[in-house]
Amino acid sequence: MSSVAKVEEDSPFWKQHGHIALLLLLYLSLGFLYSVTTPIFEAPDELYHYPLIRHLAQGHGLPVQDSAYIGPWRQEGSQPPLYYALGALITFPIDTSDFAAVRRLNPHADIGVANGDGNVNVVMHGKGEGLRGTALAVHIVRWMSLLMGGVTVGAGCLLVRQVFPGDKVLALSTAGLTAFNPMFLFISASVNNDNLAIMLSALCLVLMTKHVAMRPGPRQWIYLGILLGLASLAKASALGLIPLAALTVLFVAWRGDSWRTLFVAGLCVALPAIVLGGWWYYRNWRLYGDPLGFSSFLAIVGRRHPVPTFRQLLAEWRGFIKSYWGLFGWLNVPSPAWVYWLLSSFAGVGLLTVPLALWRKKCVGELRGVQLLQMGLIVLWPVILLVSLVRWTLLTPASQGRLIFPGLISINLLVSLGLGGLLPACRRLLFPAMAVLISFLVAVISPFAVIRPAYEPPRILAVDEISGLNRTDVSFGEKARLLGYDLEERTIVPGEAFRVTLWWKCLAPMERDYSVFLHLVSEEDIIIAQRDVYPGQGTYPTSFWQPGDVIKDTYVLSIPPAVVTPARMELVVGLYSVETGERLQATREGGEDLGDKVSLVQLTLPVRERDGVPNPMRRNLGNRIALVGYTLDRTAAVPGEAFHLTLYWQALRDVQKNYSVFTQVLGPDERRWAQMDGWPQQGDSPTATWRRGQIVRDEYELVVSEDAPPTVCGLWVGMYDADGRRLNVLSDDGHVEGDRISLGSVRILPKDK
Repeated sequence: MSSVAKVEEDSPFWKQHGHIALLLLLYLSLGFLYSVTTPIFEAPDELYHYPLIRHLAQGHGLPVQDSAYIGPWRQEGSQPPLYYALGALITFPIDTSDFAAVRRLNPHADIGVANGDGNVNVVMHGKGEGLRGTALAVHIVRWMSLLMGGVTVGAGCLLVRQVFPGDKVLALSTAGLTAFNPMFLFISASVNNDNLAIMLSALCLVLMTKHVAMRPGPRQWIYLGILLGLASLAKASALGLIPLAALTVLFVAWRGDSWRTLFVAGLCVALPAIVLGGWWYYRNWRLYGDPLGFSSFLAIVGRRHPVPTFRQLLAEWRGFIKSYWGLFGWLNVPSPAWVYWLLSSFAGVGLLTVPLALWRKKCVGELRGVQLLQMGLIVLWPVILLVSLVRWTLLTPASQGRLIFPGLISINLLVSLGLGGLLPACRRLLFPAMAVLISFLVAVISPFAVIRPAYEPPRILAVDEISGLNRTDVSFGEKARLLGYDLEERTIVPGEAFRVTLWWKCLAPMERDYSVFLHLVSEEDIIIAQRDVYPGQGTYPTSFWQPGDVIKDTYVLSIPPAVVTPARMELVVGLYSVETGERLQATREGGEDLGDKVSLVQLTLPVRERDGVPNPMRRNLGNRIALVGYTLDRTAAVPGEAFHLTLYWQALRDVQKNYSVFTQVLGPDERRWAQMDGWPQQGDSPTATWRRGQIVRDEYELVVSEDAPPTVCGLWVGMYDADGRRLNVLSDDGHVEGDRISLGSVRILPKDK
C-alpha cells in the first residue's frame, strides 16, 4: 500500500470525503430548489412521463402503444419501464384522483419556442396546487430523480479515482461541474426517465474503467451485466454501453491471454443483461415488429420531414448548446445569452486542451498504458451517444444537448482535465475552480432570475395604476371589459415583432376559459399576423379572474417577412372559447353593438424596397439559392382570374444543378387551386447558369381554377431538382423549416363578385 493511500486510510472520514459530501449537500439543496420552483408538468415531457407512472401505480400494467389511441403518456409508453415502475412503487398509496383537474392544459403554449411575451406554461396552475394529491406524487418522483442525480455526481468522483487515484482536484472539479450544470439540475429535479439512464450509465462506466485496471472475477463481471441490464430497462440510449462493455471484456481477455477469460467474462456480462432487459425488447418485437419500439414512438411524435442533410443538422448546434447548459421549461425558457457563452467557453477550452494535460501527466509519470485505455472508454462513450443522437435527430427533431447527459461525467472529466493542465502543477486548481464556481453561481441564480419569473401570473392593478392607455371601454359578453390599449411602436416592419399592451377588467365570474385573439387583418379580411393566448400569457386564465380584477397584458405579434407593400392593416381584438369557437359579443358603453371583435387602430405599411428588390426578405433554400423579394399584383381574385407573381432569386453560391420553381395556391385542405411550375424566366435562365451573388427576376401567372370555391388560400413557392426532390428551407440558425416558402395568404372571391 502506498504512503498516500495509507495516510488517506488513517484519516477521519470527514477529512477523506468532506469535500464531496459538501458538494453533494449543495447539489441536493439546489436540486430541491429547482423542484419546488418549477411548477409541475413544466419540465420537458413531464406531462407525459408522470401519467405512465400513475397508470402503473393504479395497477393497469404496461400500455400497448397505438397511434389511433394515444394515452396521456403519449410516446413515453414506448420507453423501457424501469423508471416508471420505481416511480409507481413509491407513489401508489397516494390518492391522485385530482389528476384531471390538475392537468388543465394551456392550448396556446409555445412549446420549444421562446417568444418575447412569455406564454410558456403548458398547464394552468392554480393557487391551491400545493403538495397534495397529484402534485405531491409528482414531487416525490422528482425527489427520487434528484437522488439518482446525486449518485451520478458521486460517480463522477469515483470515475476519476479509478483513472487518476490521487488527483483530488480532478475528482472534485468533475463532480462539481456535473452537480452545478443548470440543465442537469433542472432535469434531475423533474420526472424524467433520463435520470435513471444517466445514473446507471455513469455507474457502468465506473465499473468498466475499474475492470480494465484489474483482473475481475465472475462476480465482478456479473455486477456489470446487472447494471447493463438495468440500464437497458431505463432507456434505449443506454444500449450504447454494450460496445463499451465488449471492448472492456476483450481487453481484459487479451491482457490475460486467455480464451477462457473471454468466454467466462462474456457469459457473466451477457446473461444477466439479457435476463433483466431482454424480455422488454422481445415484447416490443412481438407487439410492434421492432425490438426498440421506435416505430410506435415515431408513429405518435411523427417522423421528421423533410430530413435534413448532415450539414444542415450541424447548423442546429446553437440549440443543442442551449439545451445542454440551461433551456428550461419545455425548451421555451432560455437563460441569458452570456450564460451560454461563458459556460461554453470554459468547456470548449477544457476539451481542446485535453491532449496537453495528458502529455503533462505522461511527462511526470502519472499516465500508464492502462490509463490510456480507460481514457479511451471515457472519450468513446459520449462519442457513441452523439452519433446515436444524430441518427435519432434525422428521424425526429431531437437536437437537445441534455440527451447526451448519460455521458456527462465523461465530458466533465475531460473538461476538468484540460482546464487543470493549462497551468503549472502549483496553480492547476485555478481554472477548474473558476469553472465550478461560475457554474454554481449560474445554477443558484437561474431559479430566481429565469425560471420563476416565467410562470408568475400578472399583478392585479390598483385603480391609480391604470394609466398610459388609449381608452376603449368595450365590454365582452358583460364578462370582461377592455379598458384600453397601447402600441409601443406605430410602424409595422415585416419580419419583426410588434408589441401591443391591453388592459383588462373582470366584470363577472367566469367558469369558462376564454382566449384573447389579436389579429392584424388586411383590407381583404386576410389575417396577416395573429396571437391567440390565455390572459396573463397563459398564467391567468379567465376562470381565475375575480370581479374587479384589472390586469395589464403585453402581446407580441410576429409579422411574417412576406407581406406585400404598400398595404393597410387593421388591428382587431376579441375573446373566444377554444372548445366551441364561440366569440363573446362586444358592446361599447351606451349599448352600441360592435359584433364579435373590436378594431383598435388602422395601420399602414409603406412601400419597401432594398437595392432595387421590392418587399425584401431572405428565405434560404438549401444554402444554394435565396428568395430575396417578390411582388404580387393582387391578394384577391375570382375563379378564372390570375395572380401575377414576380420572384427575386439570389444565388448563394455557384449553382451546379438545374432546379425547377413551383408556385402554388393551396386551399385549407392542401388542394391546388392555381399552379405554375418551370425553370426560371420560362427556361431562359436555368439555375445551372447562376453565379454567386447573381439576382434573377422571375415572373409567374397563377390562374385560379374555374371551380375554385370562395376561401382563403396559402401562396407557396420553392424549388425541386430533376428527381422531384425539393430544396429544404433553412432558418437563420440553420434549422430545417420545411420544403416550401410561404408568401402569406390570398383570397379566392365568389364568382359573382
